Amino acid sequence: MPATTGSVPSLTLRGALGWHRPLMVLAVAMAALSVVGLVGLVADDRVLTGLPIWAKPTKFALSTLIYAVTWAWLVALVREHRPEAARWTHRAGTVAAVLLGAELVIIVLQVVRGTTSHFNRTTPVDSTLFTIMAVSIVAVWLASLYAAAQLYRVRGLDPARGRAVRAGAVLAVVGMGLGVLMTLPGIAGPTAAAGITGAHTVGLADGGAGLPLLGWSTEAGDLRIPHFVGMHALQVLPLVLVGLELLAARVAVLRSVDVRAGLIGVAAATYAGLLAVVTWQALRGQSLIAPDAATLAVTGAVLVGAAVGVVVVLRRGPVAV
Repeated sequence: MPATTGSVPSLTLRGALGWHRPLMVLAVAMAALSVVGLVGLVADDRVLTGLPIWAKPTKFALSTLIYAVTWAWLVALVREHRPEAARWTHRAGTVAAVLLGAELVIIVLQVVRGTTSHFNRTTPVDSTLFTIMAVSIVAVWLASLYAAAQLYRVRGLDPARGRAVRAGAVLAVVGMGLGVLMTLPGIAGPTAAAGITGAHTVGLADGGAGLPLLGWSTEAGDLRIPHFVGMHALQVLPLVLVGLELLAARVAVLRSVDVRAGLIGVAAATYAGLLAVVTWQALRGQSLIAPDAATLAVTGAVLVGAAVGVVVVLRRGPVAV
């Protein structure tokens, strides 16, 4: 979002490096790993669970890079507006940085070994590595939850910006938590290999036909979809606000912070509704690209609700003082 003196941390490169050093170091490391992963996609022809073996570390590196930069900025936001909470919020960010780095190290190590990282308990070594990953991601989730709670106590942002950041943070924490669904009993079907204790796909074994690079199943439900959609609300909602702020130069009604805040509220509610739909769809073993009539009907209802909400906000206009 465009910087406003006294309201948001500096968005310059030098300012960004000072948001939260461990998270920004992690971001730089993930940028480097993304390059390594792209080289691996070209140079290494091995395939694992239906995808090029370097697809997973590349995807995780890019996602972690985005997570690290976003949360580093949010930690700086808390530090600027709530100095009394800065120390523990900074520590939460450091915990997340260290443990996410450890998770990526394990993912790369397992690629080098030519085996899977998640849900893999086929040998004592694999089981130990997956346990470390599982404990790490729970700790990262708790750290993110703590940081999100601190964002709700930040004051000084205009209503639209505050709403975008807070709603995005909550939905991101929910999205991270949805990853637990992949480890529930019964998710890994009877065709799963011995020692595999979870699955991405619902209704079929992992490794079937999927979308390019992402690997999301085109034949069954895939729990990676709600996990991904939820986590990245923290980027999507602020970007929606950026769009509204840019459009305000040409659209008079958007110059009102009340209107922008109302539209962000509609966007957040719509995003939450769509997150619920893709979660429901995945749990029913239904592919994202093959929705049935029920899924289409519910999705349509969410979008109609969004349209009605936008109309209501725009017709109401600025709140009179």
